[in-house]
Amino acid sequence: MGRKYSLILSQYKNLYTSRMKLRPFSMEDRKDVFEFAGDEEATKFVTWEAHKSIDQSANSILNYYSRGGVYAIELKENKKCIGCFDIRIDSENDKASFGYILNRQYWNKGYMTEVLDLMLKLCFDVLKLNRVEAEHYTENPGSGRVMQKCNMKFEGRGIQEVKVKGIYHDIDHYAILKSDWIKYNTEKDVVN
Repeated sequence: MGRKYSLILSQYKNLYTSRMKLRPFSMEDRKDVFEFAGDEEATKFVTWEAHKSIDQSANSILNYYSRGGVYAIELKENKKCIGCFDIRIDSENDKASFGYILNRQYWNKGYMTEVLDLMLKLCFDVLKLNRVEAEHYTENPGSGRVMQKCNMKFEGRGIQEVKVKGIYHDIDHYAILKSDWIKYNTEKDVVN
């Protein structure tokens, strides 16, 4: 991530949707992190192994979740950390990619779509990026539906593209350009 983008992100440590707050992780989140990071089903589609202890989750907060571009997803109603959103900026190409994980108890409630919509707004309106891209395992179509709901376009499938946890996976690729983001939001404003 370039220095310019790091500086901008440092000014946007806390972001809000109607139901959630995106913020830096703290050690108080370690039990909540263990809930999703220790869940074999929730971690089925990430490159790292499920956490075996709260201490491992605390270590992840210190060594990974505390860096720039990584946000805790907190429910406003109870201040519970229910997941993580990680934005990775490629400053040379004015683009970003992202990854996320959500506590399984909160799947299929529209939370991740709400978060991704906010993060796309940050990428295009604040960071002034040209492209945002992401991928998901084909065995995880729910992740693809989140991307589709945020108007990301399917760009193709890589057959047995990655080997994770000893298994080859097909990967679906999605992206959205700033011009498409502007067009979508202009149309949305006219409809509302």
